[in-house]
Amino acid sequence: QVRLVESGGALVQPGGSLRLSCAASGISFSRFTMAWYRQAPDKQRELVAFIGSGGTTRYAYFVKGRFIISRDNAKNTVYLQMNSLLPEDTAVYYCKASSDINNYWGQGTPVTVSS
Repeated sequence: QVRLVESGGALVQPGGSLRLSCAASGISFSRFTMAWYRQAPDKQRELVAFIGSGGTTRYAYFVKGRFIISRDNAKNTVYLQMNSLLPEDTAVYYCKASSDINNYWGQGTPVTVSS
């Protein structure tokens, strides 16, 4: 059974930092591209960042320079370090694992940026 479990979401003040984690099980983690998406209220889900099996990373323009995605294949975990958080970063953040033939999603972790 495939499971992706996100954690680390919280209420944080503008300018603060958070680190999200996504622990995977039931997949050959190192072979999967791992991504973070987010969905704000009344908005479509959008890609935040992804990291390929070889470590290549890409970021959405709205988080570039503020967020860092990384992976630890020994722990089957992908991380999203979020710095200089803005109120518009408020959303539920989802982890996604992708291969050529399968896509899996986590249940999401909420992030609220507010003073």
